[in-house]
Amino acid sequence: NPTQDPSHQMMRCRSRAGHRCRRALAVIVALLATGAASAAALSESAVQVPITMDTAAHGRVARPVTVFIVRDQAIRRAPYLVLLHGRPPDAAGRIALGLQTYPANARYFAEHGFVVLIPTRIGYGVTGGPDLEYTGPCEAKEFRAGIAAALEETKAVIAFAAALPYVDTQRGLVVGESFGGLVAVASAADALPGLRGAVNVSGGDGGDSLNHVDQPCQPDRLADLLREWGAHTRLPTLWLYSANDRFWGPTVPTTWFRAFRAAGGQGEFVSLPADKNNGHFIFTRNAPAWHPAFESFVTRLGFAAPAASPSGGATVSTP
Repeated sequence: NPTQDPSHQMMRCRSRAGHRCRRALAVIVALLATGAASAAALSESAVQVPITMDTAAHGRVARPVTVFIVRDQAIRRAPYLVLLHGRPPDAAGRIALGLQTYPANARYFAEHGFVVLIPTRIGYGVTGGPDLEYTGPCEAKEFRAGIAAALEETKAVIAFAAALPYVDTQRGLVVGESFGGLVAVASAADALPGLRGAVNVSGGDGGDSLNHVDQPCQPDRLADLLREWGAHTRLPTLWLYSANDRFWGPTVPTTWFRAFRAAGGQGEFVSLPADKNNGHFIFTRNAPAWHPAFESFVTRLGFAAPAASPSGGATVSTP
């Protein structure tokens, strides 16, 4: 748009030769420069974090995990935010994840004062290796071992971050999407180092929006595990689910949340609006819908208050 071009505005100001016009132009240029500086302050890099763990199914596994890091270089020392991806149902999908970067969401979190650490976990994308997070066939789900493997990797990433001079590992969050959302809740139950809270976005396992819409595998068994975590979780958690999540359906997520809360877990459930044909993907497809709830949550935890976001129509409730 030429009316937004400073050079075009300069020509108009010269033709008018007015002080007000030149002053307005100076403001426009300053704002543009500020925006460019803000964008330039964000640093992105990928590092290899060696991880070794013992597993029942694969024995000892040692593999470097690729971690993508996004941070605001203007902040000398910032709290961490580990961002955990979900789990495609087949090997081809897991390989296709490539390097997980969540570009828009990572920038959003970094702009709100966090050092964002995004591991592409073992068994996925550029990291490769055995599938440590397999939880069994639909009729015989065993969630614990798969989640435990992802939790060990999350611990290793936080331990790695402790050696980075720009990370304050005494204060942090774990945010997870889909399977990663379960791992985020497990992180709160395990009280990882410096963790202040966890955010679960569309969390669950055993869903298939093509073959059994709204009917995840073994939801009662997962509720039992969440109840177990709730019994010894003392950190705040935020649960974000779209109204039309076709992996879990409209009622199962609230059942999971009730089981967690009934056992003593601290949590807030936020019902997000429906999103297109499947709200399971709302984390990336409609981020403004969950921004207000996230910003309110982190402000209550004592992190720097971010700029206000427009309402996305979320409803806070305690099912």
